[in-house]
Amino acid sequence: MTSLDRTLVMGVVNVTPDSFSDGGEWFSADAAVAHARELMADGADLVDVGGESTRPGAERVPVEEELRRVVPVIRELVAQQIPVSVDTTRAAVAAAAVESGAVIVNDVSGGLADPEMYPVVAGTGVVYVAMHWRGHADVMDQLADYDDVVTDVGAELRQRVAGLRSAGVADHQIVLDPGLGFAKPGSANWPLLARLDELLAEGFPVLVGASRKRFLGHLLAGADHVPVPPRQRDAATAAISALAAAAGAWCVRVHDARGTADAVRVASAWQGGRTVGEDAR
Repeated sequence: MTSLDRTLVMGVVNVTPDSFSDGGEWFSADAAVAHARELMADGADLVDVGGESTRPGAERVPVEEELRRVVPVIRELVAQQIPVSVDTTRAAVAAAAVESGAVIVNDVSGGLADPEMYPVVAGTGVVYVAMHWRGHADVMDQLADYDDVVTDVGAELRQRVAGLRSAGVADHQIVLDPGLGFAKPGSANWPLLARLDELLAEGFPVLVGASRKRFLGHLLAGADHVPVPPRQRDAATAAISALAAAAGAWCVRVHDARGTADAVRVASAWQGGRTVGEDAR
């Protein structure tokens, strides 16, 4: 897809009944398409269509059901000239989505959930987001031990890159994602954001997906220590979007596009102003 001189905004379209922040709202194909159009109108550059919840504790759905949920939505969005990413860990779903016009495969498992994923990516030439992952949603909270979370995540993502290259995937197809909230306790997410430059140093575009995650709910909790609900985390998400954009992230994945669309534009102007200032010296 066309690149911009700023961080891209990816809007989330959950075609699921059980996603953590908006499960069920966009479950029908018509509702999902309408929501995608709203996200684009609010400033998203593309939408990420997923048919299986990855919230902590979520159970898997059959591949046939995942296909039934996402393929009609993707076809309709592509027909409306909306750029589409598919959020899936399954090679069969990725292949069907790309055949239907998706331009990105966003795999939260980084290819670990399905050994056929890398050959599909290599064969189609599609852009592929490899997220840091250690296990499916029903077990990931048990897999959150790290010596140094930034070092460990970087090392494990390098393993994913090596596997992709071995399968014939070109470097220009690869995007990395630190996997905020996936097999990571709340406190482990902040070093990944604060040291995003270390992941960027790998030389690949980086996607940041902090939107409405649990660690934001805990950060914003009041005196009662009760995490604020997901929809009250959008302002904090936009703040992370601005900081991630200023750090050089390729894309941010969000549920609420309007605030983040403004945030990444502010970050771009801020960086541009710094450059102008340096040139004037």
